[in-house]
Amino acid sequence: MTRERFDIVVAGGGVAGLAAAAAFGSEGWSVLCVDPAPPVTDEGADGADLRTTAFLQPSVAVLDRAGLWDRLAPHATPLQVMRIVDAGGIDATPRVAHDFDACDVSDQPFGWNLPNWLLRREMLARLEDLPTVIFRPGIGATGVTTRSREAILRLSDGTSAAARLVVAADGRNSMLRAALGIGVSTTRYGQKALAFAVTHPVPHGNVSTEIHRSGGPFTLVPLPDRDGQPCSAIVWMETGPEAARLAALPEPAFEAEMTARSAGLFGPLRLASRRTVWPIISQVAERFHGERVALMAEAAHVVPPIGAQGLNMSLADLRVLLDLATPEALGERAMLEAYTRRRWLEVRARVSGVDVLNRASMAGAQPLRDLRARGLDLLYSAAPVRRGLMQLGMGVR
Repeated sequence: MTRERFDIVVAGGGVAGLAAAAAFGSEGWSVLCVDPAPPVTDEGADGADLRTTAFLQPSVAVLDRAGLWDRLAPHATPLQVMRIVDAGGIDATPRVAHDFDACDVSDQPFGWNLPNWLLRREMLARLEDLPTVIFRPGIGATGVTTRSREAILRLSDGTSAAARLVVAADGRNSMLRAALGIGVSTTRYGQKALAFAVTHPVPHGNVSTEIHRSGGPFTLVPLPDRDGQPCSAIVWMETGPEAARLAALPEPAFEAEMTARSAGLFGPLRLASRRTVWPIISQVAERFHGERVALMAEAAHVVPPIGAQGLNMSLADLRVLLDLATPEALGERAMLEAYTRRRWLEVRARVSGVDVLNRASMAGAQPLRDLRARGLDLLYSAAPVRRGLMQLGMGVR
């Protein structure tokens, strides 16, 4: 059997993997992208990813480079303000609330929010327009053999593909990472996140609102109006047992609990989608490359969904890979070592920062919740610190 050859093979057809295939294809590389699960591109279909992604400013430049932003922009909701609310008193009444406004550091919003299922739909449409890209859903990578000049990826349909560079975007349980013997450090929080969409009578005003009490943040991220009502995506982080209890509640009881957890800031919340549940961990690979292979996205790093860091870190991986990929250097040891040098320390620092924020948001004891509220006041009142934190979170200087 003749083995197909490509410049790049991307293992993984999630949002990060599809973005990588589009970006490399847009720059003229021949690309094969494979994923064992066909992407779900309809919100109502079984298996649809109901989470949303807020693309921060640097990520938009990467999406534009991939020819994706023109497709995504009409569906995107701008995020101008991030509001942090502490409701960690005796009851769930807001006691501290501060707005972090993007206009303090930029003439653009913090970012733009889109549903993950829609991202897959538009990214697939982009791949269809690229003559050098082949996408094969329903086919996964089963093994890899690396050589000094190329990598051979074995596929689940019995075929194989050779490439100068393999991009492992095959998730937090990456088979390719394991095959290369690259270890990971993992932190488990005993948390899960419920992700769903809601409508509410009070407009969101393009403000992303993060409400802290205990168990983890309750975050509302603006979406376009639905059926004439303001709409938001919610990520509600709780301990595993509490998340399971909430997910099993009848819809009216769940709506009552989420309205209470939102401190009533948006009026009665009504479910506008089904509920999905996701495990929460932090994870960092010990290095981001092996011979002829680059790890990116969740194969390299995983963070809790706080501060819109996850996929934006993945697109930062992609930006560095694109910048390092030249006809002479593609997949070479020097390129991949430079990739790890440029990404690992920054990723480690961001994961550590999100870890601190998550642990603070989980606080259940009243003295710790009071300390968290005082800390928020202190950070907000120091304008240089506030601006610095916003720039750091956005990934701009």
